Amino acid sequence: MRKVYTVVLLFLSILEINAQELNCRIQINSQQIKGTNRQKFTSMRTALFEFMNTTRWTEDVYSNEERIECNVIINLTKEVGANGYDGNITVKSTRPIYRASYNSPILNIVDSDFSFEYIENQTLEFNEHNHTSNLISTLAYYAYIVIGMDYDTFSPLGGEVCFLKANKVINNAQADNKATGWKPYEGTFNRYWLVENLLHNDFKPLRNGMYSYHIDGLDVLGDQAEAGRDEITAALYSVKSSADKKQNSYLLKVFFDAKATEITKIYSDGFITNKNELVQMLKQIDPANTGKWEKMLQEQGK
Repeated sequence: MRKVYTVVLLFLSILEINAQELNCRIQINSQQIKGTNRQKFTSMRTALFEFMNTTRWTEDVYSNEERIECNVIINLTKEVGANGYDGNITVKSTRPIYRASYNSPILNIVDSDFSFEYIENQTLEFNEHNHTSNLISTLAYYAYIVIGMDYDTFSPLGGEVCFLKANKVINNAQADNKATGWKPYEGTFNRYWLVENLLHNDFKPLRNGMYSYHIDGLDVLGDQAEAGRDEITAALYSVKSSADKKQNSYLLKVFFDAKATEITKIYSDGFITNKNELVQMLKQIDPANTGKWEKMLQEQGK
């Protein structure tokens, strides 16, 4: 009996050592699609779940506890033929904060240009050298973005390899004339421009700011509130350095779509002497969230 118990423990430990990078939850919203074969969407969800969570995206070793928490929500708006769909895809990810029960949002992307084909019970396999379908390429692209953005918060420019892989997905997908969202002329905020920004030298200050914001800011905020806020402030001015070079960029939007509410809370919970200056800076580089930035000053006045 003890031998059996030992074998079971060994098997479980091997599973844990070989855990994949992502702990990805999948949601398929199909209410707008007419028809009675609802089982197809259950099959789709299962196939996407297995694809995201069992594909080995990097060479790094993860334990189960280290897997990156993320959510993929696919909203189907139209059925095209027997197996085609139009819709949008939302990708969210979070990062745990050291010695806290809080998970910090890293990504909150809504990609509205998403069309794909899915055949019930088909096996999804990713080949980094080829574009096999828009569904596979889009999921693989966002897997690399999620992992790369997470790596950037743990080491300076740590996500570079993942962003290069995402760029390779883009290059492969551009050969498919039916696939959209992969080309520079198809919009300002699309998959092409996100990776272009991430790999551009002008955005290294923002990416380095992502590292210091989390490692030197959020990770110490619980024990050293004032020092943590000072580091977060410095990180936000690093973001400004990139914004000054490329205003209205997609990466800047991605950063604030994830972080605006969190930033507001960080400064609403504590007093800093240069808050007026900080708020004016945030309103300048991210006018879309002006209401949130002004709320920081209202909270200070209470």
